[in-house]
Amino acid sequence: MLENLEADFPEHKRRASGAPHALDGIRVVDFSHFIAAPLATMILADMGAEVIKVEAPVRGDDLRRYPPMHPQLDQGAPFVWSNRNKKSIALDLKSPQGLALARDLVCRADVLVENFSSGVMRRLGLDHETCLALNPRLVYCSVAAYSREGAFADRFGFDPIAQAESGFVSMNGYPDREGVRALSPVMDISTAMMVGNAVLGALLARERLGRGQRVEVSLFDTAVLMTGYATMQSLFTGKEPQRSGNTAPDTCPSGAFRASDLTFYINSGNDNIFQRLMGQVLERPDVAADADYATGPLRIRHRERLFAFLDEAFARHDWAHWQARMRAAGVPCGLVRTVGEAIRSPEARDHELVTRIPHPVLGWVPNVRLPIRYAATPMADPVAAPAVGQHTQEVLRDALGLDERQIAELERAGAFGPAAAAAAAAVPGPMDRDPVPAS
Repeated sequence: MLENLEADFPEHKRRASGAPHALDGIRVVDFSHFIAAPLATMILADMGAEVIKVEAPVRGDDLRRYPPMHPQLDQGAPFVWSNRNKKSIALDLKSPQGLALARDLVCRADVLVENFSSGVMRRLGLDHETCLALNPRLVYCSVAAYSREGAFADRFGFDPIAQAESGFVSMNGYPDREGVRALSPVMDISTAMMVGNAVLGALLARERLGRGQRVEVSLFDTAVLMTGYATMQSLFTGKEPQRSGNTAPDTCPSGAFRASDLTFYINSGNDNIFQRLMGQVLERPDVAADADYATGPLRIRHRERLFAFLDEAFARHDWAHWQARMRAAGVPCGLVRTVGEAIRSPEARDHELVTRIPHPVLGWVPNVRLPIRYAATPMADPVAAPAVGQHTQEVLRDALGLDERQIAELERAGAFGPAAAAAAAAVPGPMDRDPVPAS
């Protein structure tokens, strides 16, 4: 597992020493789990915010157990992907001491992000009314499946459900079978991006208004947005979008074609691109001038005949031949790649999308960077996702100002879970040890 990292990917190049971060001085208390909200807080962490991830002792975020798990770690690949640059603190929120520490962190935070089921934060006394009363400058962001209030506040939801209920599944696949979901958690990822935008907007508003506010982002609402302009098309026409496989319903020719060696995709988004494809790439001005292909709607009407011509033409040469010609002609095209091919592609290497970063147990772990590039405030250097509770003492000491004795007392009282309390009880505290004789 994780073989060939050093051969396949370069070491991350550190940011300029002394360069500021976009979110320097912003503290985020992260009560989130699974994908959408944790990915959102990771975006904030990459921008330089201090993100304190509050986790249940021992077990932590359920995403830690999503496969493939690494045998030497308490986490798998999905958790590594979505939780870098965070500090993990293990608190037992069922204990009075653990809950009190969580409230203390909220009082000292700029942002709170949570995606518990509706009612959980209220039962804990960490609902938005209580937290904003404790800290009026707090940006309190809830990430809900459907809503925190209203008729659907009780509903659970995950990415595939949002894909199905939003209409997204119905749009994807081939017309002769049922629609298909995207394997990638596209609704979680887009929700994370929306949460990041929402939090940044609320922080900016706080500078003008002098106070924080409640923010909510819904997985379902985001999923409807992710159906794109199909919503507006449906409203205009009264018709449902039809599945079209790898072809595009509104541009032509757009789709997957096979060179003599590899499959690639082209997208002729307008008439000019079609003319360049036929005239410069394929050297067939007669086809470019064919009246049946004069406009997009006409090409769609005659798609079957046009695609048959293209299939035959592209099969005559390899991908390298066609790529060079299409790139020179300005025809959008690209290989149909696997994920492994994509992350090792020349484009990914040129952008340094995947690098390796140090890890205290494994030596190196891979890192997939965000697609944001700041000139004046470069993104934070990536630090590998933490173990459960890895930063508990550090956070309590640095964020809350507690000393070793206070932390030990909290541990024995069960603030960090029964296992930690039992372990602490078995070790003499500072006042219980025999005095050390003076030398």
